[in-house]
Amino acid sequence: MRYFILLTCLIIFIVNISKSQVVLIMNDETGEPIEMASIMSKQPHAVALTNIKGKVNISAFRGSEKIEIRSLGFKTEVISYSQLEQSGFSLALKPTYFNIDEVIISANRWEQTQKDIPEKVISIKKNEMILQNPQTAADLLGISGKVFIQKSQQGGGSPMIRGFATNRLLYTIDGVRMNTAIYRSGNIQNVISLDPFSIERTEVLFGPGSVIYGSDAIGGVMSFTSLSPQFSLEDKALISGNALTRYSSANQEATYHFNVNLGWKKWALVTSISSSNFNDLKMGSNGPDEYLCPYYVVRQDSTDIITTNKDPKTQKPSGYSQTNIMQKIRWKPNNNWDINYGFHYSETSDYDRYDRHIRYKNGLPRYGEWYYGPQKWMMNNISISNSNKLMVYDELTFRLAHQFFEESRISRDINKPIRERRIEKVNAYSANLDFHKQTGLKNNLYYGFEFVFNDVESTGRNENIVSGESVKGPSRYPDSEWYSYAAYISNKYDISEKINLQAGLRYSQFALNSVFETEFYPLPFEKAELNDGALTGSIGVVYKPEENWIMSTNFSTAYRSPNVDDVGKVFDSEPGSVVVPNPNLNAEYAYNIDLSIAHILANVIKLDVTAYYTYLNNALVRRNYQLNGMDSIIYDGELSKVQAIQNAAFAQVYGVQAGIEIKMPQNFSISSDINYQKGIEELDDGTTSPTRHAPPLYGNVSLQYSKNKLLIKLFAIFSDEKSFDEMPIEEIGKDYMYASDEDGKPYSPAWYTINFKAMYQFTENFTISAGVENITDQRYRPYSSGIVAPGRNFIISLKAKF
Repeated sequence: MRYFILLTCLIIFIVNISKSQVVLIMNDETGEPIEMASIMSKQPHAVALTNIKGKVNISAFRGSEKIEIRSLGFKTEVISYSQLEQSGFSLALKPTYFNIDEVIISANRWEQTQKDIPEKVISIKKNEMILQNPQTAADLLGISGKVFIQKSQQGGGSPMIRGFATNRLLYTIDGVRMNTAIYRSGNIQNVISLDPFSIERTEVLFGPGSVIYGSDAIGGVMSFTSLSPQFSLEDKALISGNALTRYSSANQEATYHFNVNLGWKKWALVTSISSSNFNDLKMGSNGPDEYLCPYYVVRQDSTDIITTNKDPKTQKPSGYSQTNIMQKIRWKPNNNWDINYGFHYSETSDYDRYDRHIRYKNGLPRYGEWYYGPQKWMMNNISISNSNKLMVYDELTFRLAHQFFEESRISRDINKPIRERRIEKVNAYSANLDFHKQTGLKNNLYYGFEFVFNDVESTGRNENIVSGESVKGPSRYPDSEWYSYAAYISNKYDISEKINLQAGLRYSQFALNSVFETEFYPLPFEKAELNDGALTGSIGVVYKPEENWIMSTNFSTAYRSPNVDDVGKVFDSEPGSVVVPNPNLNAEYAYNIDLSIAHILANVIKLDVTAYYTYLNNALVRRNYQLNGMDSIIYDGELSKVQAIQNAAFAQVYGVQAGIEIKMPQNFSISSDINYQKGIEELDDGTTSPTRHAPPLYGNVSLQYSKNKLLIKLFAIFSDEKSFDEMPIEEIGKDYMYASDEDGKPYSPAWYTINFKAMYQFTENFTISAGVENITDQRYRPYSSGIVAPGRNFIISLKAKF
């Protein structure tokens, strides 16, 4: 009996201990649970996030004297494990308008606080995303106020960051590189494959990120984290989810979304499905008449008919639809291991490239058809994480991924029977092994290895739409293999409580093998082979003179290795020119320095300023070239200059990013962001031209009211003019996209929009958000864009949570 009593007491003690290891984090004002609050400890080293009920298992934190609890929009709390135990394992966070120490992941793949990072990194608040209702992941980046979005068509979105874009920026999803070997220097729209509804966290790292991410991370890194399956911390299963529907008037949007989470003690899964349909986009009423769409082409009775547009503000054709599916499964056998499997699938309908439909030849539309086929993206990935105090690491993450990309271009000249269809398929494989080791109280070591392999398959078909005959046509790219393997190391050392130093190195070896078809074009070579290496590094210092002051400076280098688009693009036609392959290319290198200052003044004003300068050497640019000794050839019926990508220039970009937030009485606040960037690029003759991807000054200013369940925002978005003298040489040739100045020369006019958004949580389970964008119905085309932005746009969205 005595042993039975002892055993019973022991079981009760163990049960009580296990219960006490779950902590509840709440909003101090509303009492509601806080989801995705970050719990961090250095000794012992542990990191955890609260689930949808605000709960998290903190057994790994046992004995910690300093546990930091953070959530965006709340004041950081520092508390010991014993204090949490005394409080009944419940803690209320006080809302705050300012954050200067939020948790950042994208800087080195591991959780760090922003105040310890020398690079400039921003995250987009979840509430801001719900309020703004971005239609695509590109729009999601744009609401930050610090990323400029270009669109050639409605189904588009090409970010510009610090004067760089396209294949000089890097995209990641769940830590997996999305950039492929066919990312081009022209504007791209691959980011729209991501579903904003399935994104849990969005971060943007500004400036070079090649030490951690390798090739392409010159201007910045856009890091997306999708919904993570959440476990139950109770005996019963955790079932939660969201359902949403949304309507927008400017393109008659109809969007539906549903996600559900099922969680048990050790297993959890989350499913997400989204479907959107966007009709033709309608522009505003007040602005340049050059932007109107007076007519469009339709096919009737085997003839292309130029049809008068009954409403010239409606951009025909520009509509499309998209479906996204995500499934994730998570298994956590114990506190040390965390295994995740993720499946993502995205597919669009055909979507017209609107800027090609407004190109004219002899006063008439040049094309009877020009559209992209369905853009497809599929990813299967598995990540295995282990936390353990071993000699070589405290934390380890292994990521293995396969991605499939498909894109196609279909075009036909007006009243011509031949439809050209070019299809690209890429199978991308990647493996990442990342380690974190805390070597003493002041030093953290990060290191890892990466392997990336891309298999590119490109085909061409020429179809006669009259006879129905289909024959082989020239492909856009040669069939190719591109691969890279690399090792990196980064170290953060706390010199004192106020100063830390972070430095890193990476060596990458990259190679490319391409096989060209000479059946259609008389190329002087049949193969192209590259095999080269790149060494990049960074060093930065963070100085915190006081709690509300952060000063940092960072010097870093980055590189971009030549890819299949650079080496092997076959006759990508531009007005009056053709691009031919060039197998003799080297990597381009960037050298960057930036200085950042952030300060919270009297808990009322937050200032954030970053100045930067980037020098791009050995730049891969399009230049005049010769093919078999000829500088011009007949292509598509016209004499065209021969061009190729070459290491033939340097570029310089400098600028300032600044933000201010002011907390006002009665729950009001004011904020503003402004971005100024200038860039020059060397030309053939040694002179310089403004760089193509440095937009004019742009930013926003907003007035916000927030109290309990109501959030209201009145804001303006603006962009300065880009005069003809400031226009890049490449853009001057696209006069069909721009307005005309007093001298009849193309330029990009200044523009602004005034917008109103509101969100109200009726009950614990129902939230409505609505708003009006572009209230004054401005007609404007963001710099370098082919499609005109929406006019006055009414939005309403209803979200149900369970």
